[in-house]
Amino acid sequence: MNFEKVVFGFFVVLALTLNFGFFLGELDNPAHHSVFELFAVIIVNFIATVLKFGDRSQIGAVLLATSLVADLQLVAAATYWTVVVHVTETGLTPEVMASIVSFTGGALIANIISAVILVAETLMSRL
Repeated sequence: MNFEKVVFGFFVVLALTLNFGFFLGELDNPAHHSVFELFAVIIVNFIATVLKFGDRSQIGAVLLATSLVADLQLVAAATYWTVVVHVTETGLTPEVMASIVSFTGGALIANIISAVILVAETLMSRL
């Protein structure tokens, strides 16, 4: 068993599951979406992105691209949340929360694609 691949797979799957955990719930209800969970998703996604930098294959490039898309979506969500709450002091209205969750939904799709590619690559290496 390759420990490096275990760590890589762990962070890819953890990023996906944390992202799903944040996304799950009523779209516009701030009580269903924790800022701390969003922070954890961002940190784990960044770690997964860094781990993807070493692979120079075509699949590695696609994995890195999906990770960068997820990072961009998650940073956009966190930035929007920060600006709305601390700069404009608008607060977490249902419309604002729906936008934040929508950004994380885009990241969720990117993380799903990444996990599917990882599983497909693993299955192909076994054949």
